[in-house]
Amino acid sequence: MSNDNIMHVLTKTVDELSGKESLKGLFHEHRDGDPLPSAKALEEIIDLARAILFPGYYGKSSVSSHTIKYHIGISVERFHKLLSQQILAGLCFGLASDDCDCQSNIPCHESASALALQVVSKLPEIRRILATDVEAAYNGDPAADSFSEIISCYPVIKALTNYRLAHELVLLGIPLIPRMMTEMAHSETGIDIHPAATIGEHFTIDHGTGVVIGATCVIGNNVKLYQGVTLGAKSFPLDADGNPIKGIPRHPILEDNVVVYANATILGRITIGKGCVVGANVWVTKSMRPHTKKFKKEKVDSLDLEYSQGMGI
Repeated sequence: MSNDNIMHVLTKTVDELSGKESLKGLFHEHRDGDPLPSAKALEEIIDLARAILFPGYYGKSSVSSHTIKYHIGISVERFHKLLSQQILAGLCFGLASDDCDCQSNIPCHESASALALQVVSKLPEIRRILATDVEAAYNGDPAADSFSEIISCYPVIKALTNYRLAHELVLLGIPLIPRMMTEMAHSETGIDIHPAATIGEHFTIDHGTGVVIGATCVIGNNVKLYQGVTLGAKSFPLDADGNPIKGIPRHPILEDNVVVYANATILGRITIGKGCVVGANVWVTKSMRPHTKKFKKEKVDSLDLEYSQGMGI
């Protein structure tokens, strides 16, 4: 092929890729001076958060009782600075370019710093709740030898650290950044928790891979899920144009002390009552009364009975 032919194909392709129709809905026009969200910075924020919340397990392993205040102090200061920058980027990204001028907007910077400071102030409470999650994971798994093993090795703790931090950002109305954080955990652990979901204390996911928790889920205290569980939407009400209506409650409510076994699928805005047990591979689309059980077979044969007894049901 001649150079002229090569240049013709390249030019034609570039023209097509740069055309308005090709770019529709796929192009974010950056405005000079405005910050852009940074996956690299968010990774550092997550690393700092884990080091702050679980000192000695993440970050500098040399931390001791004599140096812990210094190490946490350095990490918290860096955390606030980076988070302020990313909150600013998220706020700016969520606005049309004509509505945002972050380059010289001092109040915008101050607002981002104040929002980041609110998140910093929540870190002690986030640690307290994560401690209950660690306890739930330990008590719920006879293979776990210590809290140290849970914190160091179990994917649920990494996923929940990202989620609980991202959820605070959602409550503050920060766009985009929370979802980026939970998607990082999704890539790392295989656990997909939407940052807008509401999850109580003493929550755990055994094994974890393939779990999906939707945006409007409400999960109570002392709830345990196994791998492959989906808490999803059954259907989407449509608007006049036939598009799904966003922002309405469409995912399940799991009340306190619910256990959901592997690969179960629970769909729609239904309520799984307090103390319920959902067996493996079960499809649930109707609410369950408190303290009831649902298995794949309506009649429990001897094998099912042995299974349920072995699981402590």
